[in-house]
Amino acid sequence: MLQAKHKTGLVFFPAFDWAISATHPEREERLLYTQDQVFEEGLFDIDGITEYKADLVDVKDVQRIHFCVPDEQHVMTESHFISAGGAKTIARAVMEKQIERGFALVRPPGHHAMRIVHGNRGFCNINNEAVMVEFLRSQYNVDRVAIIDTDCHHGDGTQDIYWHDRDTLFISLHQDGRTLYPGSGFTDEIGGPTAAGTTLNIPLPPYTSEEGFLFVINEVVMPVLKDFKPDLIVNSAGQDNHFTDPITNMHFSAQGYADLTRILKPDIAVLEGGYSIEGALPYVNVGIILAMAGIDYSHVREPGYDLEKLRQSPQISKIIEETCKIVLNNWKNRDIIRQQLQGANKFSERRRSIFYDTDGLHETQSETLRNCMECSGSLKIASRCDTGYSALAVHIPRKACKTCYELGVQWYEVADSRSYDFVFLQDRVNDRYLVKKKK
Repeated sequence: MLQAKHKTGLVFFPAFDWAISATHPEREERLLYTQDQVFEEGLFDIDGITEYKADLVDVKDVQRIHFCVPDEQHVMTESHFISAGGAKTIARAVMEKQIERGFALVRPPGHHAMRIVHGNRGFCNINNEAVMVEFLRSQYNVDRVAIIDTDCHHGDGTQDIYWHDRDTLFISLHQDGRTLYPGSGFTDEIGGPTAAGTTLNIPLPPYTSEEGFLFVINEVVMPVLKDFKPDLIVNSAGQDNHFTDPITNMHFSAQGYADLTRILKPDIAVLEGGYSIEGALPYVNVGIILAMAGIDYSHVREPGYDLEKLRQSPQISKIIEETCKIVLNNWKNRDIIRQQLQGANKFSERRRSIFYDTDGLHETQSETLRNCMECSGSLKIASRCDTGYSALAVHIPRKACKTCYELGVQWYEVADSRSYDFVFLQDRVNDRYLVKKKK
């Protein structure tokens, strides 16, 4: 009987009762074909690979990371509570040493969901990885976390949530935003003034093959992880870089994904995108599971795989090498960049326009951050959406200094609830969440 070198846990949640539409690429079959393949290959007969049943997250788990407008029940369905709960279940099993590594194969996905949520964008309502990470920080001795996003689309939601968090390293490898939704994720997006350098974006040209992906992992991601020394490595394991994916333009393979996983050694992987339901996902997921468990995956091959036809051009290799140099320079000079961004200013401001493509909503945000040398800085965001709702959201970081803590509380207390439909306080120091509604 085969035995896993690393005890590995799996959660499957296909979300039978949730779909954007009956023919939408983000549908339950994404996981059903993988489930069939896992059973057909006998993976659960391998000693050391265990299936767990997804638990639910509760509202408080969501409130540690999101401001849901008007509230969680309007933004989420039961499937969203269970999808994030699947990630939480696997994470708990890892932390309690029941397993060494875990893979949450769940939907709906989450990495496009930002800190403030008015609806669905990029197929995402809440951010599964962020909800999971903040649960671990509240319940276990977890501090520094690295989230490596290998979905073909830039993880703009995760980036937004951790933009000002110096204890969370977010690295996204994705197809160049000039050629694919959401149109972001460029090398100059490096994090806010108090956390510059802990966000790293690596945009890759269309038709990048496993040669390019693995070059980035070896030459950038692994050296940065060695410097950062995270307590936990999380892989946002999107699989839409596959050469058969219908909505992207990359040349990755099942073998490439397995190699990436072997090198990265994530403690936890959470499924994101991937829409080649029959031709890619069953093979990619089996390769990832075997790689996590430390079992030979050399036999895993999807139909139509031809290394020579998928090989990237020398021009693409050159672009990737130049991009990697820029990213490594941003990382090495992060302290200098933070000082430059903060300057002599006590506060930094940012204004944004956010489109919810799935629900057809438009939101405007005006953000104020206290530039703090001691902590990530208290944050307030004024948000207005064409749903008709307006909100003022105040976030106090979990390691807030005394000044930032008092400022955050003051912002919440003096906010005029007649000017907003909702005023929120997310107090991570005391793990509490308060709401004032319009009078």
